[in-house]
Amino acid sequence: MVGLKEELLKSIWHAFTALDLDRSGKVSKSQLKVLSHNLCTVLNVPHDPVALEEHFRDDDEGPVSNQGYMPYLNKFILEKVQGNFDKVEFNRMCWTLCAKKNLSRSPLLISDEDAFKVWVIFNFLSEDKYPLIIVPEEIEYLLKKLTEAMGAGWQQEQFDHYKIALNTSREGLSAWELIDLIGSGQFSKGMDRQTVSMAINEVFNELILDVLKQALPDKDGKKCLFLIKCLDKSFEISASDKKKKQEWIQAIQTTVNLLRAGSPPPHKEARQKRKELRQKLLAEQEELERQMKELQTANENKQKELETVRKQLEAAAARAAEEEKKRLQTQVELQDRFSLELEREKMVRQKMEEQVAQKSSELEQYLQRVRELEEMYKQLQEALEDEKQARQDEETVRKLQARLLEEESAKRAELEKWHLQQQQTIQMTEAEKQELENQRMIKEQALQVAMQQLEQLELERKEALEQYEEVKKKLETAANNTKSWKDKVAHHEGLIRLIEPGSKNPHLITNWGPAAFTEAELEQRQKSWKGKKTTSE
Repeated sequence: MVGLKEELLKSIWHAFTALDLDRSGKVSKSQLKVLSHNLCTVLNVPHDPVALEEHFRDDDEGPVSNQGYMPYLNKFILEKVQGNFDKVEFNRMCWTLCAKKNLSRSPLLISDEDAFKVWVIFNFLSEDKYPLIIVPEEIEYLLKKLTEAMGAGWQQEQFDHYKIALNTSREGLSAWELIDLIGSGQFSKGMDRQTVSMAINEVFNELILDVLKQALPDKDGKKCLFLIKCLDKSFEISASDKKKKQEWIQAIQTTVNLLRAGSPPPHKEARQKRKELRQKLLAEQEELERQMKELQTANENKQKELETVRKQLEAAAARAAEEEKKRLQTQVELQDRFSLELEREKMVRQKMEEQVAQKSSELEQYLQRVRELEEMYKQLQEALEDEKQARQDEETVRKLQARLLEEESAKRAELEKWHLQQQQTIQMTEAEKQELENQRMIKEQALQVAMQQLEQLELERKEALEQYEEVKKKLETAANNTKSWKDKVAHHEGLIRLIEPGSKNPHLITNWGPAAFTEAELEQRQKSWKGKKTTSE
Protein backbone atom coordinates (compact mmCIF):
# COMPACT_ATOMS: atom_id res chain seq x y z
CA MET A 1 0.00 0.00 0.00
CA VAL A 2 2.96 2.29 0.52
CA GLY A 3 3.92 2.05 -3.17
CA LEU A 4 0.31 2.68 -4.20
CA LYS A 5 0.11 5.70 -1.93
CA GLU A 6 3.26 7.16 -3.48
CA GLU A 7 1.87 6.66 -7.01
CA LEU A 8 -1.41 8.34 -6.03
CA LEU A 9 0.39 11.27 -4.38
CA LYS A 10 2.29 12.06 -7.59
CA SER A 11 -0.89 12.51 -9.63
CA ILE A 12 -2.58 14.41 -6.78
CA TRP A 13 0.47 16.67 -6.51
CA HIS A 14 0.01 17.73 -10.15
CA ALA A 15 -3.67 18.46 -9.53
CA PHE A 16 -2.96 20.34 -6.29
CA THR A 17 -0.23 22.55 -7.79
CA ALA A 18 -2.54 23.44 -10.68
CA LEU A 19 -5.14 25.01 -8.38
CA ASP A 20 -5.55 28.76 -8.47
CA LEU A 21 -4.14 30.91 -5.63
CA ASP A 22 -5.99 33.75 -3.95
CA ARG A 23 -4.54 37.20 -3.20
CA SER A 24 -2.78 35.92 -0.08
CA GLY A 25 -0.95 33.27 -2.12
CA LYS A 26 -3.01 30.35 -0.75
CA VAL A 27 -5.38 27.83 -2.32
CA SER A 28 -8.97 28.55 -1.43
CA LYS A 29 -10.85 26.04 0.74
CA SER A 30 -13.57 25.73 -1.83
CA GLN A 31 -11.09 24.37 -4.41
CA LEU A 32 -9.64 21.95 -1.84
CA LYS A 33 -13.15 20.78 -1.00
CA VAL A 34 -13.94 20.12 -4.67
CA LEU A 35 -10.60 18.30 -5.13
CA SER A 36 -11.22 16.16 -2.06
CA HIS A 37 -14.76 15.28 -3.20
CA ASN A 38 -13.53 14.24 -6.65
CA LEU A 39 -10.69 12.16 -5.15
CA CYS A 40 -13.07 10.32 -2.88
CA THR A 41 -15.33 9.64 -5.83
CA VAL A 42 -12.69 8.23 -8.25
CA LEU A 43 -10.88 6.29 -5.48
CA ASN A 44 -14.11 4.76 -4.16
CA VAL A 45 -13.45 6.14 -0.69
CA PRO A 46 -16.60 6.61 1.42
CA HIS A 47 -16.88 10.11 2.75
CA ASP A 48 -19.21 11.96 5.09
CA PRO A 49 -20.47 15.22 3.57
CA VAL A 50 -20.96 16.67 7.06
CA ALA A 51 -17.33 15.91 8.04
CA LEU A 52 -16.21 17.31 4.70
CA GLU A 53 -18.04 20.56 5.34
CA GLU A 54 -16.65 20.67 8.88
CA HIS A 55 -13.05 20.34 7.68
CA PHE A 56 -13.42 22.95 4.99
CA ARG A 57 -15.24 25.67 6.86
CA ASP A 58 -14.77 29.19 5.60
CA ASP A 59 -13.45 30.42 8.96
CA ASP A 60 -9.92 29.92 10.33
CA GLU A 61 -10.83 27.27 12.92
CA GLY A 62 -10.88 24.13 10.78
CA PRO A 63 -8.13 21.46 10.77
CA VAL A 64 -7.15 22.34 7.21
CA SER A 65 -6.48 25.93 8.27
CA ASN A 66 -4.33 24.95 11.24
CA GLN A 67 -2.54 21.85 9.91
CA GLY A 68 -2.59 22.19 6.12
CA TYR A 69 -4.13 19.99 3.42
CA MET A 70 -1.67 17.06 3.48
CA PRO A 71 -2.61 15.74 6.95
CA TYR A 72 -6.28 15.70 5.87
CA LEU A 73 -5.41 14.02 2.55
CA ASN A 74 -3.40 11.27 4.24
CA LYS A 75 -5.81 10.59 7.09
CA PHE A 76 -9.22 10.87 5.48
CA ILE A 77 -8.54 9.80 1.88
CA LEU A 78 -5.31 7.92 1.13
CA GLU A 79 -5.39 5.71 4.21
CA LYS A 80 -8.88 4.54 3.21
CA VAL A 81 -7.96 3.53 -0.35
CA GLN A 82 -8.44 -0.23 -0.89
CA GLY A 83 -7.25 -0.59 -4.48
CA ASN A 84 -10.72 -1.21 -5.95
CA PHE A 85 -10.67 1.80 -8.24
CA ASP A 86 -9.91 2.52 -11.89
CA LYS A 87 -6.32 3.82 -12.18
CA VAL A 88 -6.92 5.28 -15.61
CA GLU A 89 -10.00 7.16 -14.42
CA PHE A 90 -8.14 8.46 -11.35
CA ASN A 91 -5.21 9.69 -13.46
CA ARG A 92 -7.55 11.19 -16.03
CA MET A 93 -9.31 13.24 -13.32
CA CYS A 94 -5.96 14.62 -12.07
CA TRP A 95 -4.84 15.16 -15.69
CA THR A 96 -7.96 17.17 -16.40
CA LEU A 97 -7.20 19.52 -13.48
CA CYS A 98 -3.57 20.18 -14.45
CA ALA A 99 -3.26 19.67 -18.22
CA LYS A 100 -5.04 22.81 -19.37
CA LYS A 101 -2.81 25.01 -17.23
CA ASN A 102 0.54 23.32 -17.93
CA LEU A 103 0.35 21.63 -21.35
CA SER A 104 2.39 23.40 -24.04
CA ARG A 105 0.50 25.51 -26.58
CA SER A 106 2.97 24.67 -29.35
CA PRO A 107 1.80 22.01 -31.87
CA LEU A 108 2.91 18.47 -30.99
CA LEU A 109 3.22 15.30 -33.07
CA ILE A 110 1.13 13.40 -30.51
CA SER A 111 -2.54 13.67 -29.52
CA ASP A 112 -3.92 14.80 -26.17
CA GLU A 113 -4.65 11.16 -25.33
CA ASP A 114 -1.03 10.23 -26.03
CA ALA A 115 0.12 13.23 -23.96
CA PHE A 116 -2.06 11.95 -21.10
CA LYS A 117 -0.43 8.52 -21.32
CA VAL A 118 3.08 10.06 -21.35
CA TRP A 119 2.08 12.08 -18.26
CA VAL A 120 0.96 8.88 -16.46
CA ILE A 121 4.19 7.13 -17.50
CA PHE A 122 6.13 10.13 -16.14
CA ASN A 123 4.42 9.74 -12.72
CA PHE A 124 5.41 6.07 -12.72
CA LEU A 125 9.08 6.67 -13.66
CA SER A 126 9.70 9.94 -11.77
CA GLU A 127 11.72 10.17 -8.56
CA ASP A 128 10.02 10.05 -5.16
CA LYS A 129 10.80 13.68 -4.31
CA TYR A 130 9.13 16.97 -5.05
CA PRO A 131 8.95 18.83 -7.33
CA LEU A 132 8.69 15.73 -9.51
CA ILE A 133 11.34 15.13 -12.19
CA ILE A 134 12.40 12.22 -14.36
CA VAL A 135 16.16 11.62 -14.34
CA PRO A 136 18.19 11.08 -17.55
CA GLU A 137 18.52 7.31 -16.91
CA GLU A 138 14.71 6.87 -16.82
CA ILE A 139 14.34 9.13 -19.87
CA GLU A 140 16.77 6.84 -21.72
CA TYR A 141 14.80 3.78 -20.57
CA LEU A 142 11.49 5.26 -21.77
CA LEU A 143 12.86 6.40 -25.13
CA LYS A 144 14.43 2.99 -25.70
CA LYS A 145 11.07 1.31 -24.98
CA LEU A 146 9.28 3.67 -27.42
CA THR A 147 11.95 3.18 -30.11
CA GLU A 148 11.71 -0.61 -29.72
CA ALA A 149 7.91 -0.46 -29.92
CA MET A 150 8.18 1.62 -33.12
CA GLY A 151 10.59 -0.94 -34.62
CA ALA A 152 13.31 1.69 -35.09
CA GLY A 153 16.99 1.61 -34.14
CA TRP A 154 18.19 3.30 -30.96
CA GLN A 155 20.49 6.29 -31.52
CA GLN A 156 22.75 6.15 -28.45
CA GLU A 157 25.12 8.87 -29.65
CA GLN A 158 22.23 11.28 -30.23
CA PHE A 159 20.91 10.67 -26.70
CA ASP A 160 24.40 11.04 -25.17
CA HIS A 161 24.65 14.54 -26.66
CA TYR A 162 21.18 15.35 -25.36
CA LYS A 163 22.10 13.95 -21.91
CA ILE A 164 25.28 16.03 -21.72
CA ALA A 165 23.32 19.19 -22.59
CA LEU A 166 20.65 18.24 -20.01
CA ASN A 167 23.14 17.55 -17.18
CA THR A 168 24.79 20.90 -17.60
CA SER A 169 21.55 22.78 -16.88
CA ARG A 170 19.36 20.60 -14.60
CA GLU A 171 18.95 17.23 -12.90
CA GLY A 172 16.02 16.05 -15.06
CA LEU A 173 12.75 16.97 -16.83
CA SER A 174 9.29 17.79 -15.55
CA ALA A 175 6.21 15.99 -16.89
CA TRP A 176 5.41 18.78 -19.34
CA GLU A 177 9.01 18.94 -20.60
CA LEU A 178 8.94 15.17 -21.18
CA ILE A 179 5.69 15.53 -23.16
CA ASP A 180 7.31 18.29 -25.25
CA LEU A 181 10.41 16.09 -25.82
CA ILE A 182 8.39 13.10 -27.09
CA GLY A 183 5.85 15.28 -28.93
CA SER A 184 8.61 17.19 -30.74
CA GLY A 185 9.68 14.03 -32.60
CA GLN A 186 13.36 14.56 -31.76
CA PHE A 187 13.85 10.84 -31.14
CA SER A 188 11.19 9.57 -33.58
CA LYS A 189 12.22 11.21 -36.83
CA GLY A 190 10.81 9.45 -39.90
CA MET A 191 7.88 7.94 -37.93
CA ASP A 192 4.27 8.93 -38.57
CA ARG A 193 1.83 9.97 -35.83
CA GLN A 194 0.06 6.59 -35.84
CA THR A 195 3.29 4.63 -35.27
CA VAL A 196 4.29 6.93 -32.42
CA SER A 197 0.79 6.66 -30.90
CA MET A 198 0.88 2.88 -31.08
CA ALA A 199 4.32 2.83 -29.41
CA ILE A 200 3.10 5.11 -26.59
CA ASN A 201 0.01 2.94 -26.14
CA GLU A 202 2.11 -0.26 -25.98
CA VAL A 203 4.52 1.19 -23.39
CA PHE A 204 1.52 2.58 -21.43
CA ASN A 205 -0.16 -0.84 -21.37
CA GLU A 206 3.04 -2.52 -20.24
CA LEU A 207 4.15 -0.04 -17.56
CA ILE A 208 0.80 1.20 -16.25
CA LEU A 209 -1.73 -1.55 -17.02
CA ASP A 210 0.76 -4.41 -16.53
CA VAL A 211 -0.05 -5.83 -20.00
CA LEU A 212 3.03 -7.54 -21.44
CA LYS A 213 1.47 -8.39 -24.89
CA GLN A 214 -1.94 -7.75 -26.61
CA ALA A 215 -4.00 -10.03 -29.33
CA LEU A 216 -3.94 -8.65 -32.81
CA PRO A 217 -7.35 -8.20 -34.54
CA ASP A 218 -8.74 -11.52 -35.72
CA LYS A 219 -7.95 -12.19 -39.33
CA ASP A 220 -8.95 -15.36 -41.26
CA GLY A 221 -6.17 -17.32 -42.83
CA LYS A 222 -3.54 -16.18 -40.34
CA LYS A 223 -0.95 -18.72 -39.31
CA CYS A 224 1.40 -18.86 -36.28
CA LEU A 225 -1.43 -19.84 -33.99
CA PHE A 226 -0.96 -20.99 -30.40
CA LEU A 227 -3.38 -22.14 -27.74
CA ILE A 228 -3.70 -21.12 -24.12
CA LYS A 229 -5.71 -23.51 -21.94
CA CYS A 230 -7.27 -22.35 -18.69
CA LEU A 231 -9.56 -24.12 -16.18
CA ASP A 232 -12.83 -22.84 -17.56
CA LYS A 233 -11.95 -22.04 -21.19
CA SER A 234 -9.23 -21.99 -23.83
CA PHE A 235 -7.77 -19.18 -25.99
CA GLU A 236 -6.58 -19.57 -29.55
CA ILE A 237 -4.13 -16.83 -30.47
CA SER A 238 -2.69 -15.93 -33.85
CA ALA A 239 0.62 -14.08 -34.26
CA SER A 240 1.82 -12.14 -37.28
CA ASP A 241 4.98 -14.20 -37.60
CA LYS A 242 7.02 -16.81 -35.79
CA LYS A 243 9.04 -14.24 -33.99
CA LYS A 244 5.95 -12.53 -32.60
CA LYS A 245 4.55 -15.92 -31.73
CA GLN A 246 7.63 -16.78 -29.71
CA GLU A 247 7.51 -13.38 -28.03
CA TRP A 248 3.87 -13.97 -27.10
CA ILE A 249 4.60 -17.40 -25.67
CA GLN A 250 7.57 -16.04 -23.68
CA ALA A 251 5.50 -13.14 -22.36
CA ILE A 252 2.59 -15.38 -21.32
CA GLN A 253 4.97 -17.84 -19.63
CA THR A 254 6.65 -14.98 -17.78
CA THR A 255 3.24 -13.68 -16.62
CA VAL A 256 2.22 -17.13 -15.39
CA ASN A 257 5.46 -17.52 -13.48
CA LEU A 258 5.06 -14.08 -11.91
CA LEU A 259 1.50 -14.85 -10.87
CA ARG A 260 2.51 -18.16 -9.33
CA ALA A 261 5.41 -16.55 -7.42
CA GLY A 262 3.31 -13.58 -6.38
CA SER A 263 5.98 -11.22 -7.84
CA PRO A 264 5.26 -7.79 -9.32
CA PRO A 265 5.29 -7.28 -13.08
CA PRO A 266 8.78 -7.31 -14.63
CA HIS A 267 8.68 -3.67 -15.66
CA LYS A 268 7.83 -2.64 -12.09
CA GLU A 269 10.55 -4.89 -10.71
CA ALA A 270 12.94 -3.47 -13.29
CA ARG A 271 11.83 0.04 -12.32
CA GLN A 272 12.46 -0.78 -8.65
CA LYS A 273 15.86 -2.20 -9.50
CA ARG A 274 16.71 0.91 -11.51
CA LYS A 275 15.68 3.07 -8.57
CA GLU A 276 17.72 0.95 -6.19
CA LEU A 277 20.63 1.15 -8.61
CA ARG A 278 20.25 4.92 -8.85
CA GLN A 279 20.04 5.17 -5.07
CA LYS A 280 23.14 3.02 -4.79
CA LEU A 281 24.90 5.11 -7.40
CA LEU A 282 23.68 8.25 -5.64
CA ALA A 283 25.03 6.93 -2.32
CA GLU A 284 28.30 6.02 -4.00
CA GLN A 285 28.36 9.42 -5.65
CA GLU A 286 27.68 11.11 -2.31
CA GLU A 287 30.41 8.99 -0.71
CA LEU A 288 32.68 9.88 -3.60
CA GLU A 289 31.79 13.54 -3.20
CA ARG A 290 32.45 13.25 0.54
CA GLN A 291 35.81 11.65 -0.19
CA MET A 292 36.47 14.29 -2.82
CA LYS A 293 35.60 16.98 -0.29
CA GLU A 294 37.92 15.34 2.22
CA LEU A 295 40.60 15.12 -0.45
CA GLN A 296 39.85 18.70 -1.44
CA THR A 297 40.04 19.74 2.22
CA ALA A 298 43.28 17.81 2.61
CA ASN A 299 44.49 19.31 -0.65
CA GLU A 300 43.53 22.78 0.54
CA ASN A 301 45.33 22.09 3.82
CA LYS A 302 48.33 20.88 1.84
CA GLN A 303 48.05 23.95 -0.36
CA LYS A 304 47.92 26.09 2.76
CA GLU A 305 50.92 24.23 4.15
CA LEU A 306 52.71 24.63 0.83
CA GLU A 307 51.72 28.28 0.77
CA THR A 308 53.01 28.60 4.33
CA VAL A 309 56.25 26.83 3.34
CA ARG A 310 56.48 29.03 0.25
CA LYS A 311 55.99 32.14 2.34
CA GLN A 312 58.54 30.82 4.82
CA LEU A 313 60.94 30.16 1.95
CA GLU A 314 60.26 33.62 0.55
CA ALA A 315 60.75 35.08 4.03
CA ALA A 316 63.96 33.03 4.42
CA ALA A 317 65.10 34.18 0.98
CA ALA A 318 64.24 37.76 1.91
CA ARG A 319 66.11 37.36 5.19
CA ALA A 320 69.03 35.77 3.33
CA ALA A 321 69.01 38.61 0.83
CA GLU A 322 68.81 41.10 3.68
CA GLU A 323 71.63 39.31 5.50
CA GLU A 324 73.65 39.21 2.28
CA LYS A 325 72.96 42.91 1.84
CA LYS A 326 74.01 43.53 5.43
CA ARG A 327 77.09 41.34 4.93
CA LEU A 328 78.06 43.27 1.81
CA GLN A 329 77.38 46.52 3.63
CA THR A 330 79.44 45.28 6.58
CA GLN A 331 82.20 44.24 4.19
CA VAL A 332 82.12 47.66 2.56
CA GLU A 333 82.14 49.27 6.00
CA LEU A 334 85.05 47.03 7.02
CA GLN A 335 86.88 47.95 3.84
CA ASP A 336 86.20 51.62 4.49
CA ARG A 337 87.23 51.16 8.09
CA PHE A 338 90.34 49.30 6.95
CA SER A 339 91.14 52.10 4.53
CA LEU A 340 90.65 54.63 7.32
CA GLU A 341 92.73 52.52 9.70
CA LEU A 342 95.39 52.17 7.01
CA GLU A 343 95.43 55.90 6.43
CA ARG A 344 95.48 56.43 10.17
CA GLU A 345 98.33 53.92 10.46
CA LYS A 346 100.20 55.71 7.72
CA MET A 347 99.65 59.01 9.51
CA VAL A 348 100.71 57.45 12.82
CA ARG A 349 103.78 55.92 11.20
CA GLN A 350 104.63 59.22 9.54
CA LYS A 351 104.09 61.01 12.80
CA MET A 352 106.23 58.44 14.59
CA GLU A 353 108.93 58.84 11.97
CA GLU A 354 108.78 62.58 12.51
CA GLN A 355 108.89 62.01 16.26
CA VAL A 356 111.81 59.62 15.81
CA ALA A 357 113.61 62.22 13.72
CA GLN A 358 112.87 64.83 16.38
CA LYS A 359 113.98 62.42 19.09
CA SER A 360 117.14 61.75 17.13
CA SER A 361 117.84 65.47 17.02
CA GLU A 362 117.09 65.80 20.71
CA LEU A 363 119.26 62.75 21.35
CA GLU A 364 122.18 64.43 19.66
CA GLN A 365 121.64 67.47 21.88
CA TYR A 366 121.34 65.24 24.94
CA LEU A 367 124.53 63.40 23.98
CA GLN A 368 126.26 66.72 23.61
CA ARG A 369 125.06 67.74 27.06
CA VAL A 370 126.19 64.39 28.46
CA ARG A 371 129.63 64.91 27.01
CA GLU A 372 129.72 68.37 28.60
CA LEU A 373 128.60 66.91 31.94
CA GLU A 374 131.25 64.24 31.74
CA GLU A 375 133.87 66.90 31.08
CA MET A 376 132.60 68.97 34.02
CA TYR A 377 132.65 65.89 36.22
CA LYS A 378 136.23 65.25 35.21
CA GLN A 379 137.10 68.83 36.07
CA LEU A 380 135.35 68.45 39.42
CA GLN A 381 137.43 65.38 40.15
CA GLU A 382 140.57 67.31 39.31
CA ALA A 383 139.42 70.12 41.58
CA LEU A 384 138.96 67.65 44.40
CA GLU A 385 142.45 66.34 43.85
CA ASP A 386 143.85 69.89 43.87
CA GLU A 387 141.93 70.58 47.08
CA LYS A 388 143.46 67.56 48.69
CA GLN A 389 146.89 68.70 47.66
CA ALA A 390 146.15 72.19 48.99
CA ARG A 391 145.22 70.73 52.36
CA GLN A 392 148.52 68.98 52.52
CA ASP A 393 150.31 72.20 51.61
CA GLU A 394 148.28 74.05 54.23
CA GLU A 395 149.35 71.58 56.90
CA THR A 396 153.02 72.12 55.96
CA VAL A 397 152.60 75.87 56.04
CA ARG A 398 150.83 75.66 59.41
CA LYS A 399 153.79 73.74 60.84
CA LEU A 400 156.28 76.19 59.35
CA GLN A 401 154.37 79.27 60.42
CA ALA A 402 153.78 78.82 64.14
CA ARG A 403 152.89 82.41 64.59
CA LEU A 404 149.97 82.02 62.29
CA LEU A 405 148.73 78.99 64.24
CA GLU A 406 145.62 80.64 65.53
CA GLU A 407 144.85 82.10 62.16
CA GLU A 408 145.65 78.86 60.55
CA SER A 409 143.49 77.10 63.14
CA ALA A 410 140.70 79.49 62.35
CA LYS A 411 141.41 79.06 58.72
CA ARG A 412 141.41 75.31 59.26
CA ALA A 413 138.08 75.57 60.98
CA GLU A 414 136.84 77.67 58.16
CA LEU A 415 138.46 75.29 55.78
CA GLU A 416 136.64 72.43 57.46
CA LYS A 417 133.51 74.46 57.27
CA TRP A 418 134.18 75.14 53.67
CA HIS A 419 134.98 71.51 53.21
CA LEU A 420 131.65 70.64 54.78
CA GLN A 421 129.94 73.06 52.47
CA GLN A 422 131.82 71.53 49.60
CA GLN A 423 130.63 68.11 50.71
CA GLN A 424 127.12 69.50 50.84
CA THR A 425 127.69 70.89 47.38
CA ILE A 426 128.84 67.47 46.26
CA GLN A 427 125.80 65.92 47.93
CA MET A 428 123.63 68.47 46.14
CA THR A 429 125.26 67.35 42.92
CA GLU A 430 124.43 63.74 43.85
CA ALA A 431 120.80 64.80 44.55
CA GLU A 432 120.65 66.40 41.14
CA LYS A 433 121.98 63.17 39.69
CA GLN A 434 119.26 61.27 41.57
CA GLU A 435 116.63 63.70 40.27
CA LEU A 436 117.90 63.12 36.76
CA GLU A 437 117.67 59.39 37.37
CA ASN A 438 114.06 59.77 38.58
CA GLN A 439 113.19 61.84 35.52
CA ARG A 440 114.81 59.18 33.37
CA MET A 441 112.69 56.53 35.04
CA ILE A 442 109.53 58.60 34.52
CA LYS A 443 110.39 59.07 30.86
CA GLU A 444 111.21 55.42 30.54
CA GLN A 445 107.81 54.53 32.05
CA ALA A 446 106.11 56.95 29.65
CA LEU A 447 108.02 55.34 26.80
CA GLN A 448 106.90 51.90 28.05
CA VAL A 449 103.24 53.06 28.05
CA ALA A 450 103.71 54.42 24.55
CA MET A 451 105.21 51.10 23.50
CA GLN A 452 102.24 49.21 25.02
CA GLN A 453 99.81 51.50 23.20
CA LEU A 454 101.74 50.95 20.00
CA GLU A 455 101.65 47.17 20.54
CA GLN A 456 97.86 47.34 21.20
CA LEU A 457 97.40 49.34 17.98
CA GLU A 458 99.51 46.83 16.10
CA LEU A 459 97.40 43.94 17.57
CA GLU A 460 94.16 45.61 16.46
CA ARG A 461 95.66 46.22 13.06
CA LYS A 462 96.68 42.56 12.76
CA GLU A 463 93.17 41.37 13.77
CA ALA A 464 91.50 43.72 11.28
CA LEU A 465 93.86 42.85 8.40
CA GLU A 466 94.10 39.07 8.67
CA GLN A 467 92.56 38.69 5.16
CA TYR A 468 94.98 41.12 3.53
CA GLU A 469 98.33 39.36 3.67
CA GLU A 470 100.17 41.76 1.45
CA VAL A 471 99.17 44.79 3.51
CA LYS A 472 99.93 42.81 6.68
CA LYS A 473 103.45 42.11 5.47
CA LYS A 474 103.96 45.78 4.70
CA LEU A 475 102.60 46.78 8.11
CA GLU A 476 104.74 44.13 9.82
CA THR A 477 107.75 45.56 8.01
CA ALA A 478 106.71 49.02 9.17
CA ALA A 479 106.17 47.67 12.70
CA ASN A 480 109.63 46.06 12.67
CA ASN A 481 111.14 49.32 11.49
CA THR A 482 109.21 51.15 14.21
CA LYS A 483 110.42 48.66 16.81
CA SER A 484 113.99 49.19 15.65
CA TRP A 485 113.55 52.91 16.10
CA LYS A 486 112.03 52.30 19.50
CA ASP A 487 115.09 50.30 20.55
CA LYS A 488 117.32 53.08 19.37
CA VAL A 489 115.22 55.68 21.12
CA ALA A 490 115.17 53.57 24.29
CA HIS A 491 118.91 53.18 24.10
CA HIS A 492 119.47 56.91 23.62
CA GLU A 493 116.88 57.80 26.21
CA GLY A 494 118.72 55.60 28.71
CA LEU A 495 121.94 57.44 28.03
CA ILE A 496 120.32 60.83 28.25
CA ARG A 497 118.76 60.16 31.61
CA LEU A 498 122.05 59.13 33.19
CA ILE A 499 123.31 62.73 33.63
CA GLU A 500 121.64 66.01 32.98
CA PRO A 501 123.51 69.30 32.67
CA GLY A 502 124.07 71.28 35.88
CA SER A 503 124.27 75.01 36.52
CA LYS A 504 126.24 77.02 33.99
CA ASN A 505 127.26 79.78 36.45
CA PRO A 506 130.95 80.87 36.22
CA HIS A 507 133.29 79.01 38.58
CA LEU A 508 135.39 80.77 41.21
CA ILE A 509 139.06 79.93 41.72
CA THR A 510 140.81 80.34 45.05
CA ASN A 511 144.05 79.08 46.48
CA TRP A 512 142.26 75.79 47.20
CA GLY A 513 141.38 75.36 43.54
CA PRO A 514 138.31 75.88 41.29
CA ALA A 515 134.81 75.75 42.79
CA ALA A 516 136.19 75.77 46.33
CA PHE A 517 133.94 78.68 47.41
CA THR A 518 130.77 80.26 46.19
CA GLU A 519 130.35 84.02 45.88
CA ALA A 520 128.29 84.13 49.06
CA GLU A 521 130.92 82.20 50.98
CA LEU A 522 133.63 84.43 49.62
CA GLU A 523 131.71 87.55 50.65
CA GLN A 524 131.24 86.07 54.15
CA ARG A 525 134.97 85.33 54.45
CA GLN A 526 135.82 88.83 53.28
CA LYS A 527 133.53 90.28 55.93
CA SER A 528 135.17 88.04 58.57
CA TRP A 529 138.68 88.97 57.53
CA LYS A 530 137.78 92.66 57.54
CA GLY A 531 136.31 92.29 61.03
CA LYS A 532 139.38 90.50 62.35
CA LYS A 533 141.61 93.08 60.73
CA THR A 534 139.72 95.94 62.35
CA THR A 535 139.87 94.24 65.74
CA SER A 536 143.63 93.65 65.50
CA GLU A 537 144.25 97.26 64.59
